[in-house]
Order: sequence, then structure tokens, then C-alpha cells
Amino acid sequence: MKKILAIAMIFGVLTSCDKFLEEEPRSEMSVDQFFSYPTHAYNAVNVLYRTGAPTFYGSGVYGGSRAMLGGYISGLFDNEYKGQEVHVQHSQNLTLNGTNLGSYFDGAWDDCYLAISRANLAINNIPETPDLEESEIKLLTAQARFFRAFNYYYLVKTFGDVPLILDAYSSLDNLYVERTPTAQVYAQIVEDLKYAVEEGGLADVPMTENGYRISKSTVAALLADVYLNMSGYPLQEARYAEAAAMARSIISSGNYALIQNGATENESAYNVMRVSDNESEYLYSIEYDASIEDNYWQPAICYPNSATSWGIFAYSITNNAYRPTKEFLWIYDDEKDLRVQNKQYFHNNLTYMDGGVEVTKTFETAPYLWHNDEALFETGKNPKDIVVYRYAEVLLIAAEAIAQTEGVTDEAIGYLADVQARAYWQTDRSEIVAELSGLSFDAFIKAVWKERLRELALEYKIWADVQRTRQYPVTNENTKGEVTFVDVIGHTTIWGKTFEEKHLLFPISENERQRNPNLGQNEGY
Repeated sequence: MKKILAIAMIFGVLTSCDKFLEEEPRSEMSVDQFFSYPTHAYNAVNVLYRTGAPTFYGSGVYGGSRAMLGGYISGLFDNEYKGQEVHVQHSQNLTLNGTNLGSYFDGAWDDCYLAISRANLAINNIPETPDLEESEIKLLTAQARFFRAFNYYYLVKTFGDVPLILDAYSSLDNLYVERTPTAQVYAQIVEDLKYAVEEGGLADVPMTENGYRISKSTVAALLADVYLNMSGYPLQEARYAEAAAMARSIISSGNYALIQNGATENESAYNVMRVSDNESEYLYSIEYDASIEDNYWQPAICYPNSATSWGIFAYSITNNAYRPTKEFLWIYDDEKDLRVQNKQYFHNNLTYMDGGVEVTKTFETAPYLWHNDEALFETGKNPKDIVVYRYAEVLLIAAEAIAQTEGVTDEAIGYLADVQARAYWQTDRSEIVAELSGLSFDAFIKAVWKERLRELALEYKIWADVQRTRQYPVTNENTKGEVTFVDVIGHTTIWGKTFEEKHLLFPISENERQRNPNLGQNEGY
């Protein structure tokens, strides 16, 4: 049978349905026809930048983004609209199952597998595309394999064992694909990313200087993160040495640096992150252009629902959809940590002019890192890119992975100190180094975990860290800045719900299981 590629479905092209009963409708094209010019191969890769897991970072004003779900289940982030957003309610109440959130998990599952199918199609056919240079074939294949790995990484962290599909074409003989063991899925993720790093011919420059195309260090950052997570739950494969090697490759390239603080708090590194898209700290950014497509509602999430009535925003709706709880904010030392000061990562007030009168509104703490003046007060469209991996995270991965394999060395201490010194900007770096040098191995590792909580607060890493370490951060109002880690299993959240083993993975949708009875369900659901 001739393989038929439905362009309307695969590449989002809308065409006429005329003569739809023909053997080869005009809205369709055979694979051989589609991959007949170099532009076809480039288009097949371009679509991957906007398919599947990368889209999970954009957010709706009511329900937040899919990437926020881990923050909700952790009990450390809240959503003002959780009364209508059932995925938030069930996450906080730990009442997730494959039925009550079937359509929600369907969306994630289907979107990822759509991206994977597109990546498979590209990987299978790019080498056979006429008039492509060998270097182009490698470059395009490297990008396609990056996105296949990125989508499988989301799936395996979310659901555990998932079907590993590498063929672009399905057949009736293989309609009901069984779940593949997590270790095998991770092995394929590593294989794809190692190909991209070692053989893809990717540019060794920041993505922001590479036309926002995937660069070598973009892949290395993801691979370092993958190795770090493989070392924890559920695999415990001790891949810290590989994580350290990938992180070191980025550090030694000399292409990346932390954004430095300016002279005032308004000129802090964190305020630069808020407004600037082109920084050498960024390793993987999801690019947006408001004239073509905005990145959803991030600025509107910076204010409470009550702000809708203020009549000053270009957005019709506001909602504090990723509100840090006070227990999370206690992670910071509010006397010396710049990140938790007002109008850095977070804020709790706004002053504006109303009819010549200065008005100040206060509200529960909300994210400030997504605040954008142009979007909020003029256009209602946010042009700011979403940064997924930053150099600060690479330094923290390096610090933890090196300590795990080589001990608490000066190198590991230095990387952690770099991140802390920027945050504790009125503390001399030498004092920070001296304090870290006195820590035991266990205390140093936990110091890195604490810093990940603080530094990556709005980058949706918190639940992945709880999963891999099986440790939950506990804070206290009387000792702000101190964090105690306890076993997550058996811990009771601020919502009065107790974590069980099953909660470390999410349930597979019953809709998916009805379509494919070979999927089975995660234990406990």
C-alpha cells in the first residue's frame, strides 16, 4: 500500500476537500512527493518547534500551563481559579485518576505523540530528500531527534513506562502498542541527544545567536538534565558522571555566562531576565513574536483576578494562576536574597495614575518575572520568549553531579557559589565559598537542592526534583531561608493530603486505555 501523508493533519495546512473520493486527494501528498525538495525537509523540522511539549510552557489565564501541574500537586503553588479548573483541584487533593482528568491527560499524551510522529517522519525521510547536503541532513536530523527526545522526556517523567514508537508509519498489525519500560525509553532519549551533540553539526553558540535554532549546548543542557534525573527515581542508574560531563562541556565552551546585577534593584539580573530575550545565560528559549503569535497569558498571570476591575490593563482577564504559597516563599531568606524582594521574581503591589491621582493596589504575592509593560498596558499580547534552560541551572547540575561523583570539590563549590553570589548580592562571594566549604557531603547536596528551589522557582522544576530525590522541602515562617527535606511518601501537604507512592507518576487516561487496551494503568490508580 502506498504510504499517504495527510498534510492537513501533519503540517497544519488547510486545503480544499474537493474530489475527496479520489485515491490521492489534493489535500494529501505521498511521503515520496513531500520529501522531494530541501524546503520540505526544513518545513518538517520547523513544525517541531511548535508541537508537543514546547507548547506546554505557554499558559491560559484560567488554568495555567501544563508545565504548572507539578507545582500544583506539590502543594507549593496555587491558582485563584481552581474552583473551576478541576485539574488544579484534583492535583492539590491528590485525587487524580485516569477518568476525572481523562481529557486533560489525553491532551498531553496526544500532543506529545503528534510531535513524536512528526519527528519520526522527519528522521526517516530527511536522509532520502534530494539535493540536501550531508551537513544539512545531519543538522536537520539532530534537531528532529532533539524534539523527539524532549517529548519522550516529558512523557516518561509524567507517566513512567510509555510506548516507544520510532517508526513514522503505523500498521494494523501494530495498532495496540504496549508500554515500553522506562529504562528503554530513557536509553532512546540518550541515544537521540548524543547523536545531536556528537554528530549533528549543531552550531556551538548560544541559541539566541543561532537564529533561535537548537544549538549544541541546547542539547547538552537537556542531556545533562536527563542524566541527572536518570540518577534518581525510578531508575537510580547513577548517571551523575555523565551529567557532570555534559554540564562541564557547556561551562568550558565559554559561550555562556550569568547575567550580572546592575547598580540598583531595578537593574538586577532578574529584571534583565524579565525584559530581555537575547542573553548569554539562555540555552533553550521558545521564541515568540507578538506580531505573529503571542505567548499566551504570562503577564496577566502576574496579577490577581480582582485586578480585572482596575480598568488599566489591555488584557480582559487577570488571574494569579501560579501563586506561590507562603510555605514556598519561606524557602528564601527575605533579608538577604534579592530574588524574593519585591519586583524581582515576585511582587505584591502596583502603583499607577488614575485621573491624576496616584493609586496603589496590594495583593497576594504573584509572579513578577512575567510582567511586561507593553503587553499589560498597550497590546494585550506578550512578545517575551519563554526560557526553558538557563546557564544557572547548568551550574547547579554541575555542582550536584560533581559532588556526587568526586566529592565536595572546589569546582563544585564554585559553581554553587556563582548562583548564590548573584542572589545574595550584598554578601561577598568569598564568604559564600567559605560557608559552603564547611558543609558535609549530605549538607552540600541539599544546599544545591535548596538553590534549585529558589533559582528555578518559576521554571517548573519543583515536582521533577521531588520525583527524582523522593524528598519534599519543608519550611517554617520562623526560620525563613532554611529548608528541611523529608521523605515525600507519607508527607502531608498544606492542603492536608498525604503523598503515596502512586503520586510520583500521573495516571494514564482511561480514554487512551480504551483506545489501546495494552497500555495498562500505573500502579495505585
